[in-house]
Amino acid sequence: MEFEGTVYRIMPVTKGTSARGDWQRQDVVFDMNDGSFTRKICVTFFNKPDEVARLHEGATYQVSVNIESREYNGRWYTDIRAWRIQPKQEAPAAAPMPDMPPIGEEPSYAAAPAAEADDLPF
Repeated sequence: MEFEGTVYRIMPVTKGTSARGDWQRQDVVFDMNDGSFTRKICVTFFNKPDEVARLHEGATYQVSVNIESREYNGRWYTDIRAWRIQPKQEAPAAAPMPDMPPIGEEPSYAAAPAAEADDLPF
């Protein structure tokens, strides 16, 4: 799943050690505006300190996540884990059309070639 969100808050790093070795996780809260109102989404970055270090509060990103729920002691818990994040690409400024004169310049019609006679039937 993907969404576009603005970084609201970058939470502190949590570190630990398991049977597989050292690990670290960091949660980042995003504001996601769907038009009618803003929702907050907490996304976990697991063993991705370099990606979190590039994030800036207030900046907008395209976030790709996996969502998974699991049951423990009769309660359900949901994880939202990021697997890719890219800065939002701003729309490029509209370039002038190549066959149009720049704004403020009047086209020169005096040098235009004479129109050929139309010999096609109606």
